[in-house]
Amino acid sequence: MRLAGAHAAVRRIWTVELRPHAGGPILVCPSCTATTSPLPGASARSAVLAHLARHARIDALPAYLRTCQCRARGCLWHPRHRGCGGSVLLALTRDRSGRTWRLADTCAACASATSRTAVVPDTLPGTPRPIPSSCSSPSARRPCPGLPERVRVQEMLTYLGTALPRFTSPAARLLALQCALRADARGRVLIPAGLLRGMRLRQSGELWLELAQAGWLEMPDFRALPLQLRLLDAAVLDQAPGRRARCRAAHWALRPAPLALPAAAPALRLAALVLASHSPTDGEHSSEMDVLARLCGHSPQQTGELLDRLVTTGTLGTWQHDQVSDEVFWQLPQPQSRTRGGPPPDKHRMPRS
Repeated sequence: MRLAGAHAAVRRIWTVELRPHAGGPILVCPSCTATTSPLPGASARSAVLAHLARHARIDALPAYLRTCQCRARGCLWHPRHRGCGGSVLLALTRDRSGRTWRLADTCAACASATSRTAVVPDTLPGTPRPIPSSCSSPSARRPCPGLPERVRVQEMLTYLGTALPRFTSPAARLLALQCALRADARGRVLIPAGLLRGMRLRQSGELWLELAQAGWLEMPDFRALPLQLRLLDAAVLDQAPGRRARCRAAHWALRPAPLALPAAAPALRLAALVLASHSPTDGEHSSEMDVLARLCGHSPQQTGELLDRLVTTGTLGTWQHDQVSDEVFWQLPQPQSRTRGGPPPDKHRMPRS
């Protein structure tokens, strides 16, 4: 059990503010009294994430010393919920305007209850790890004894939900996920043509431009094959676990059983991937509608329509939205009910007492 007051002197909260300036926004950090020169608008987001990540690495603590900073302050960062619980994670929160960003140790329960918050993937403060030559080697497909692929994809989707602009298209989000999971410790990514064909995104120049305009990566040279590019988001570099484990997660994300939809539109594929990453076992699963909508890159109403379409196609069993708690409950389809070309079910939603 964690005791909130056992290490009261350990403070793991860092806040960065982007202040308007004639030549571009200025990054101001009260923790280190840093004030940078004007930043180009496209790189401001990356500069904020890199600055916060540097604080987290410099002030690294063993897991048993990390406590929920939100609970230590009376849980004032979110509406009232069931209580603190779960492991302590690094949670990234931005205000509604996108000018103030906070990185803090937060328990899983508080992180999920805080709006505009994403869990930052684990990073290693040590030296760069060896870089395998390929993500598609047979050894990269062996079972991972530690963090499962589903959890790795869920963490990265959650991070991209905050790191990318709110209205980034589903297709661009799917591309960003593959790039983030396949990047080496220097942010370099090789994208083979076969991967883009498999994702049905071979003619995707506008998607790369969308991510480049968001300041997330550099535009690749489309004349070179495989496609070579470099990520500008410093927070996704030097992740843990190593690159082989992340490559296995990238492969899983292409066909996230049991909700794989390789031939569907990007919006449906992303919605199915989000649900699959939040469905560790059979039975009923739940998450907040605000969380699902942010990860899908849609409004709550549009997300509900996507879930209805997943039920109609037999990809999803049933789902229900509790308007009071804003929780979405869903069930995976039974194996015998997943028939191709059959009539759609009569009811899309679960009756709840």
